[in-house]
Amino acid sequence: MRYLILATALLSVVYGLGIGMATLQAQPYPNHPIQVVVPNDPGSAGDMAARAFSEELSKTLKGPVVVLNKPGASSTLGTDFVVKSKKDGYTILYANTSAVVYARATNPEIVPYDPVKDLEPLGLHCLLTLTVTVREDAPWKTFNEMIDYAKKNPGSVRFGIHGQGTIDHFNLELIKSWTGAQFNVIPFKGTAATITALLGGHVDATVIVNSLASPHVDAGKLRMLLLTGKMRDYPNVPLITDVGYSQNLLSAWFGWFGPAGISDEAKKVLIPAIEKTTRVPELIQKIEKLGLVVDYKAPEELKKNMMSDYETARALALKLGLSK
Repeated sequence: MRYLILATALLSVVYGLGIGMATLQAQPYPNHPIQVVVPNDPGSAGDMAARAFSEELSKTLKGPVVVLNKPGASSTLGTDFVVKSKKDGYTILYANTSAVVYARATNPEIVPYDPVKDLEPLGLHCLLTLTVTVREDAPWKTFNEMIDYAKKNPGSVRFGIHGQGTIDHFNLELIKSWTGAQFNVIPFKGTAATITALLGGHVDATVIVNSLASPHVDAGKLRMLLLTGKMRDYPNVPLITDVGYSQNLLSAWFGWFGPAGISDEAKKVLIPAIEKTTRVPELIQKIEKLGLVVDYKAPEELKKNMMSDYETARALALKLGLSK
């Protein structure tokens, strides 16, 4: 009798667990925490933007959204982690252009995934605007004045860039190609070294992220000649398309992705939730304080951006001998 009672109790427990699991599985997505993988270092612009967004997204979804940093290998380490993750919508990616455009354009042999085939775009969030910047005491008040001088005096303008094969470098090469100007190009190992060289008069101009340039612009030490994207704080600084050119320069951006094949149930929830969260005024203010520009694009537009930027960067990488 004792064994019968014990067996019945065990069966009841197993049955209860089965019902519990079935109930959990039957609950609509999401029914447990979503993990956001950020392939950048903690404290970086991408990390801070992802954390601010994830906090707001958790309110939209009415469930936890947790950030996990997986930096390394030009942002490809964390990206590959998401590519290989389950397709249930509980592991998603907040990626930058390095992860899905430039790493593969310059070093395809070290990138273990194809961003177009292996990632599902969920929406573009914001732009990391770059700027062509000179010292405040530079003789050129406009971009075209600098170009005219550089064309009349080839190699006389010293142009600092943050490394070979970076978005800064690609933008400089586009400027050279579109204008016909020739510069004395001086590469540095980091953005901090580049801006320091400009402030110290060791170079005459640079392409650099606005968040590094703007404090010195506001202090009256530097002047922006161009931006790659409009900014509310600098309404009078033009894009290159505003000064006579047909194409804009490249901007870095951050977008949301899932692994290719992510479930339709998850997509139907995540895509509108991401768009709704992007438009929250308080979040927009937080993101703009980081020096970023909120510029939501739907998944299909994000995919077009990604492919177009890759084609431009790949062609430049091959032309410059930065890739095979």
